[in-house]
Amino acid sequence: MDISVKIFSGTSSKYLAEKIAGSYDKPLGDLVIQKFSDGEFQPVFNESVRGDYVFLVQSTSAPADNLMELLMMIDAAKRASAGYITAVIPYFGFARQDRKDKPRVSIASKLVANLLTTAGADRVMTMDLHAPQIQGFFDIPVDHLDSSAIFIPYIEKLNISNLIFASPDVGSTNRVREVAKYFEADMVICDKQRKRANEVAAMTVIGDVTGKNVVLIDDICDTAGTLAKAAKILKERGALSVRAFCTHPVLSGAAYENIENSELEEMVVCDTIPLKKSCSKIKVLTTAELFAVAIRNTFENKSISSLFIHSNRKNK
Repeated sequence: MDISVKIFSGTSSKYLAEKIAGSYDKPLGDLVIQKFSDGEFQPVFNESVRGDYVFLVQSTSAPADNLMELLMMIDAAKRASAGYITAVIPYFGFARQDRKDKPRVSIASKLVANLLTTAGADRVMTMDLHAPQIQGFFDIPVDHLDSSAIFIPYIEKLNISNLIFASPDVGSTNRVREVAKYFEADMVICDKQRKRANEVAAMTVIGDVTGKNVVLIDDICDTAGTLAKAAKILKERGALSVRAFCTHPVLSGAAYENIENSELEEMVVCDTIPLKKSCSKIKVLTTAELFAVAIRNTFENKSISSLFIHSNRKNK
């Protein structure tokens, strides 16, 4: 029996799954999500997946129905005798709840890892986890893709002089350092203090940005308060320009207004989550080709780390 790759999508990521399937040169699989009047839903595969490599594309951004939908898709594929099930999760929701930072709270990202495994996933493919150690919450293989493979070529095309990279907080330092190393550029850190979640109380810039064109890099942009404040302070410290690169455009609350009214020249994001509305400063880069190549490499038992540009730095 010939084993084939079949790519399916849930509701939240169909726009991206169609592009991934197109890059893979296959049609998107026939799966429908039946909706019931009481709010329940049921994924139904309208084609055989027996023995096949099944890739289920679904970001688990809000609402939580997206996560439930993915779990039910995995369960349906398992019960339909799929040979190997990979949950392709461009944006892994609940990743910011990765530790017990106060008494009596859930470690939700660990719970989600357990749910995906229990549902029947054999593998997880995702991009830019908020905390890379979340991979250790899984007892199944995790392919952790890096958005630098998308952002670095774009930055190169900009051909910016006096380039310096900035981390909007201490937690993003390692991510930013790898990209700065690729460009043989320096980096600075914006050290922030919060009063409460989604509200920055104070920020300090560690490093000199005078006469530099700054590129901020982060994994998630939620309310955009941190980025807007960082851009303002960096310009006050003498930066010529400030751009931001964020993988996942969660963009809740007043995010669009914060970005539009900020000192940012532009904000570049990936299409792991669809934008809720347009914004003149936001540019979207697609992850479709990267995920398509990763899916092909998974099926053909080839390396995934070879896709990381900063790990395979070309000679300059």
